[in-house]
Amino acid sequence: MKLFLDDKRTLDMIYPDANTKEWIIVRDFDEFVRYINKYGLPKFISFDHDLSFEHTKWYFENGGHENPPDPLKAEFTVKTGYDAAVWLVNYCKEHKTELPKWEVHSHNPIGSQNIKNYLTNF
Repeated sequence: MKLFLDDKRTLDMIYPDANTKEWIIVRDFDEFVRYINKYGLPKFISFDHDLSFEHTKWYFENGGHENPPDPLKAEFTVKTGYDAAVWLVNYCKEHKTELPKWEVHSHNPIGSQNIKNYLTNF
C-alpha cells in the first residue's frame, strides 16, 4: 500500500492518475501513527506539512508565500507532517528497517524542505 498524509486534499488533486485502490489516506499525525503501528510500513508515503488550519493560518500570518516562515520556530498544538517524518525515522530505527520511498507534496515551501532534509539525512 501507499500512504497519503494530508488534512484536506484528495488523492486525485496531487496524483490524478493514481489507482485509489493502492492508497490509504490519513488526515493527521495520529492516524499516520495508528496506521503504521497496525499495518507496518507502506511501500510509499506522500507527506503534507500543514495538517490543520492552525498551521496554515500561522504560515500566512507570518509571511506566507512572500516570505515563508520556518514552521520549526512555531509552537503548534497540532502535529505537522514534519512531526510525522520524525516519528517515521524513529520507527525505522527502532525496527531496524529502511525508510519507505517518500515524496513531499506540501505547498508550504519551508515545511516541505524541512521534511525532505530530515528524511534525506536519515
